[in-house]
Amino acid sequence: MEAENILAITEEKSLGGNIWKMRPFSERLAEQISQRYQLPYLVSTILAGKGIDVDSVPDFIAPKMQRLMPDPYCLKDMEKAAERIASAIETGEKIGIIGDYDVDGATSTSVLRLFLESNGIKPYVHIPERDEGYGPSKMAFDEFAAQGVNFVITVDCGTTAFEVFDYAVEKGFEVITLDHHEAEVKLPKIYALVNPKRLDETNEYTYLQYMAAVGVVFMTIVAVNRCLRQKGFYKTHPEPKLLNWLDLVALGTVCDVVPLLGLNRAFVRQGLKVMAQRKNIGLKALIDKSNITEAPSAFHLGYVLGPRINACGRVGEAALGNKLLCTSSEFEANFLADKLNAFNDQRKEIEAYVLLKAIEILEGSPQEYPIAFVSGHDWHQGVIGIVAGKLKERYNVPAFVMSIEADEVKGSARSIAGIDLGALIIAAKEQGLLTKGGGHTMAAGFSLEEDKLDAFKKFAGEYVKSRLGEEKIVPVLEIDGRLSVSGATPALADSLSELEPYGSGNAEPRLMLTNVQIKKASIVGSGHVRCFLSGDNGGSIKAMAFRIADTELGQALLNSGGGLYNVVGVLHKDNWQGRNSVQFIIEDAERVS
Repeated sequence: MEAENILAITEEKSLGGNIWKMRPFSERLAEQISQRYQLPYLVSTILAGKGIDVDSVPDFIAPKMQRLMPDPYCLKDMEKAAERIASAIETGEKIGIIGDYDVDGATSTSVLRLFLESNGIKPYVHIPERDEGYGPSKMAFDEFAAQGVNFVITVDCGTTAFEVFDYAVEKGFEVITLDHHEAEVKLPKIYALVNPKRLDETNEYTYLQYMAAVGVVFMTIVAVNRCLRQKGFYKTHPEPKLLNWLDLVALGTVCDVVPLLGLNRAFVRQGLKVMAQRKNIGLKALIDKSNITEAPSAFHLGYVLGPRINACGRVGEAALGNKLLCTSSEFEANFLADKLNAFNDQRKEIEAYVLLKAIEILEGSPQEYPIAFVSGHDWHQGVIGIVAGKLKERYNVPAFVMSIEADEVKGSARSIAGIDLGALIIAAKEQGLLTKGGGHTMAAGFSLEEDKLDAFKKFAGEYVKSRLGEEKIVPVLEIDGRLSVSGATPALADSLSELEPYGSGNAEPRLMLTNVQIKKASIVGSGHVRCFLSGDNGGSIKAMAFRIADTELGQALLNSGGGLYNVVGVLHKDNWQGRNSVQFIIEDAERVS
């Protein structure tokens, strides 16, 4: 077996409090990739470090849906579900949709709704408000029954909704679930369950397990569309262009933080191209109201557009995201986009309050377990997930944040590498500690009774402790390659952009500039540090470090005193005012001399 090329870096903490590790890679593989595809060696080492073999490089750099999307019928129950939905469209049957209040739920609901509407069916849509709780509810089915609906499709929810579905079936409903959440051995007794995470799946295409719910929905409409074509439906009806909805698939995929690997890369790459065409009136309005003046990237989806759509489900009206993405009225689109912006501002204020209270709790007393476990009375349920994410980043431990309501406690959790939250939540449910719960490896939601809080804390703490051990957790920055200042060119930045879209499972390459001097450092904006990095072999590059002026790292940059530093960050193209240059975004640094 070939030895890996491992570049050792000191085990001492950096100025940012991290341990640096070079990502290992096979030199032979990197050379093969570079030679076959004429890529810069640095780009080839990054691909090799990501585990991309020589033959898989084209599917990673230029993912094509026709190559990566298998026959949808490879998923269990897909054929059954597709034929049932196609039959409902043919006969003009009333169809209900139950979605979720996050971005994946909004986009999943919207893709299915737009497909049905394009085929002459106006579905009845139910998006639960936060106080109704996640997933299908008896109330939703009662509403559908009153509307004369007895065929319901749930999207981004339902895999473990056993009690509610038993109720629905007793009332005469046929139910299809299109989901991607963790499944149990037991399956709900419904008409069809399409979920690549079913435990009885063959997993012939393992990357399908990474899909967001909106990806599962898109595969389903592809299957339904084929059924309708085979039935001759489109001889008398215009056939919809399914690719026009890939902008919504890309949005849901990025915002649900699923790995951008395999088919997901094709979804996002192609979806961004569709989004740039500005065909979706609601998205167009939201992009303009968000002051995005360039073609949207995965960054804009995850950090600009996504939070605004999420805000309506967190602190506003949960159904507004779906309404925005499906509207055909420019007036309504602008009105809804303004409301989402206002909700997002409100969400930021509420989030800041809950985060401050959570930090006071955690830092006000010693913590027995390697977890951040906090709760408060009437903390807004819409922000506890965001707060959990920020606590996880601050303390580098799994975070559990709960709002204690009059009737129950509702919580949200975010994890770190090595702790599978989905498995933890399922285990806690089996122990009778939680009344509801579900999620992914890195994120989960749950409910419990208030008198079970201490028991759940002990269970979660022991669960995490048994997997992480007793040692204090120190954040690790994994570095993808070394680079000189003179080598940080616009041409290299262009080559690195071939690795986009970046996101979960495909982080933006983190590079180390060695032996640089910090020049002309100053504070700009809200605590940002701007400077120039000068290399020992000549050359200079503009650099920026965000929100660090009052930290040890920020003070070191501002008062470098002519010393030499190794600096870690990412290389970005800088096209401001038509210039063709680059900028280095600093994440961390260590003093060399």
